[in-house]
Amino acid sequence: MVVRNTFIALLLAFSSAPALAQHQHGHAPAASPYAGLETRALKALSDEQVADLKAGRGMGYALVAELNGYPGPSHVLELDEPLGLTDAQRSRMQALFRAMKAEAILIGERLIAQEADLDRQFAGRSVTPASLTAATAAIGTTQAALRAAHLRYHLATMEILTQEQVGHYKVLRGYSRVK
Repeated sequence: MVVRNTFIALLLAFSSAPALAQHQHGHAPAASPYAGLETRALKALSDEQVADLKAGRGMGYALVAELNGYPGPSHVLELDEPLGLTDAQRSRMQALFRAMKAEAILIGERLIAQEADLDRQFAGRSVTPASLTAATAAIGTTQAALRAAHLRYHLATMEILTQEQVGHYKVLRGYSRVK
């Protein structure tokens, strides 16, 4: 019986040693998923997001339109031939795309500047509750303007395409199986 109790005591001691060692020495905390982002020029925007804003790309701002059957000018122009755009449609779509891009670039540049200002406030330790409220309200307004701009051009695209072309667009983009 003594041998058995000693064996159980030793077994318990050895099996709990790693747990006790971890408890005594602690663990290094897991790295934050944000580790490394502190070196970005703009903390709130990736280099890719900045490039997209400067180029006037959609960045998913118009997904609600796209996925509900409202094509945008960029993708329509990419699918020009399979959609069978007429010369007049192509010309109007190109003008729409140029206008959308120009508008989005202007708004995107404003958003970048606003994010840079907020970043400077935090980096310089000059941010206050009032400046934070003003900066984030301005950023929110600009983000809304950018989204509205992209969505407006999806609406305008619908005025140029026929219903058949819109149906074919959905098939070509993989949103529908039936034309």
